[in-house]
Amino acid sequence: MSRQHQVIAFVIALFCLAIFSQAKIKTPYVFAPKEKLSDYDFFKGNIAEQNPQEDVIPYQLNTPLFSDYAEKLRFVRLPIGAKATYQPEEVIDFPVGTVIIKTFYYPKDFRNPLKGRQIVETRLLVKEENTWSAWTYIWNDTQTDAFLEVAGETKEISWIHTDGKKKTIQYSIPNINQCKGCHNRDEKMTPIGLSIRQLNGTFEYTNEGTMNQLVYWQKHQLISQLPTDSTTWGKIPIWNDPNTGSIDQRARAWLEINCAHCHHPQGPARTSGLFLSYNEKDPIKFGVFKTPVAAGRGSGGLQYSIVPAKPEESILYYRINSTDPGVMMPELGRTIVHQEGALLIKNWIKSLQP
Repeated sequence: MSRQHQVIAFVIALFCLAIFSQAKIKTPYVFAPKEKLSDYDFFKGNIAEQNPQEDVIPYQLNTPLFSDYAEKLRFVRLPIGAKATYQPEEVIDFPVGTVIIKTFYYPKDFRNPLKGRQIVETRLLVKEENTWSAWTYIWNDTQTDAFLEVAGETKEISWIHTDGKKKTIQYSIPNINQCKGCHNRDEKMTPIGLSIRQLNGTFEYTNEGTMNQLVYWQKHQLISQLPTDSTTWGKIPIWNDPNTGSIDQRARAWLEINCAHCHHPQGPARTSGLFLSYNEKDPIKFGVFKTPVAAGRGSGGLQYSIVPAKPEESILYYRINSTDPGVMMPELGRTIVHQEGALLIKNWIKSLQP
């Protein structure tokens, strides 16, 4: 090779090296779960007080999922500088690296929260490159920390209920596969509940007082593409507050959060043809005079999912009012009947015109 050719080759090599060094080589995001919840530094001070760091945003849902009467504290942490993206119907689109944090606890006395609480578990849902991953942390008896557990566990939990009676249950902490069973959309994990219509409600923030959650997210640049006209956001009512919606609206809200993660066109129960999203307009699709795809013990010998004015003849009410593992719906996430929720559905079916 001539001297001239050597110089040309050297210049080309330098040029290629410069281009390569300037290229943005994206490394796929992989979440490595930590041993203890405290290792993440989500909370300030005493971790049991659940006082979030500045970059951890507390939130609540208008109508939350029933989990054997467990109360929940909810938080989300977005990557620095990243935003969630508005979705009109489904769950908000979160950026890679987002962590959704949900802590389950029981007040010792539901009539007086000042008597203290028992925290049972904290679940993390983490947005990775093409899916979400779920991790469960179980709290120790001294309530000083929670520890990673992938196999699930059962704990005996007792509390004084709103009626003054003591309740005791065998609380089931899910394993990873059970988490995937509920958080399933087109065979990929996805969050439940974090939709615009669920977040469109007020929250009492420590530093800024009571504010609409979506206004807060918009103010702090946590969400993009949110319509400026708030009347277009949509809002789901509070299931047990008649001031927020009709019995039809509140019952449909309860069914969406408790049932529609499976009973959805892209959910695990899509083959049933029963779709229970709040915005479903077709009465047959949400159960009115709809025959079950597969009859059997789960149907209780009944003919239709909903028979207007007749809850005792409706499969929907029969299944949510059962604790039989072969009958009950939802199949996961509860071991006892949500008495107040079942009563709401019963009264809703009674109110439907024959």
